[in-house]
Amino acid sequence: MSEKPSIESRFERGLFASRWLMAPMYAGLVVSLAMLMVIFLKELFVYAPKVLTMSADQGILTILTLIDLSLAANLLLIVLFSGYENFVSKLEIGDSTDRPDWMGTVDFSGLKMKLIASIVAISGIHLLKVFMSLGKPDAAYVADAATLQWMVVIHLTFVASGVLLALMDWLSSKSAKH
Repeated sequence: MSEKPSIESRFERGLFASRWLMAPMYAGLVVSLAMLMVIFLKELFVYAPKVLTMSADQGILTILTLIDLSLAANLLLIVLFSGYENFVSKLEIGDSTDRPDWMGTVDFSGLKMKLIASIVAISGIHLLKVFMSLGKPDAAYVADAATLQWMVVIHLTFVASGVLLALMDWLSSKSAKH
């Protein structure tokens, strides 16, 4: 005789199935990745023809901009893959040689650390762009002293947050073993 599922059991199955509500959000992040690619290509096509007339500083600033966009895209991919695998469903793509080694191994704690590390790197690149523009008459990135001070404070806040998150994860891993 088959017992009818209890209200609790049906509720729990419905609750578990609700994770699929995240799937459209990950699809939206794929669209965001395509948007970043368009912005990257736009920047590349704007600056590539000017390479022979650029100063070294302008070239470095251009490269930093492209690296910045690349880091943001890498971060987006990490959030896409690990978020989907951690919160929705495992990616069944086989054991392709193209499959990154970290896929399927980045847990929520690792995702937080990669996220904050990427934010620190992106913030550092923006700060470096402004520092390189200081005192240049034709500077692309101009900031007054107050703005520069806030940028440094915010960057250091990101760094401190990363260190504190790493410390909390380390402490949590130590206490879980007891």
